[in-house]
Amino acid sequence: MDSDLPADVATAFDNHDSLTTRDGRGVVTTTAFEGTVTADTESGPTTYTVTVAVPTIESVTSGTVGDAVAGDWLRTLRRRLEDAPTATRATIELDSFGVDTHESTVHVEYAFSHTSPATAANVVTAFVEFVEGTYVEGVVPGYEYESPVADLLAQASQGEKGGTPL
Repeated sequence: MDSDLPADVATAFDNHDSLTTRDGRGVVTTTAFEGTVTADTESGPTTYTVTVAVPTIESVTSGTVGDAVAGDWLRTLRRRLEDAPTATRATIELDSFGVDTHESTVHVEYAFSHTSPATAANVVTAFVEFVEGTYVEGVVPGYEYESPVADLLAQASQGEKGGTPL
């Protein structure tokens, strides 16, 4: 267990199939994109801050992406990512939500409060997986993609029904 997380939160994360603890944070292990979570118990119920780092569209294509396409892609991604709480079985109200770009990475952040570490572990996983799925759904056709996006698209095309989620 990781001593920077509250003990009950670290235990819930370590007992979850899709999470582990590392460097004072929870880490989602089931996605291609880095998803981490911190937990703060200082004021009331535990506040969980989930951060997911995904590549910008222009950083994972082998060709040039125009400014209009890149800008529209990011705006659309942001709007879709706001719906993450609908991807959970729990009733979750976000304390905050943000999407920021730094160099070639888009950082998505959700914060929510919850009293059950086990439920929070499920919510964290759902949020990170929602970001990955939403990202893949928003891939713009007509570009040649590099890893990890090319790998995700290949996996998606291997599904039961075949084809990509586009």
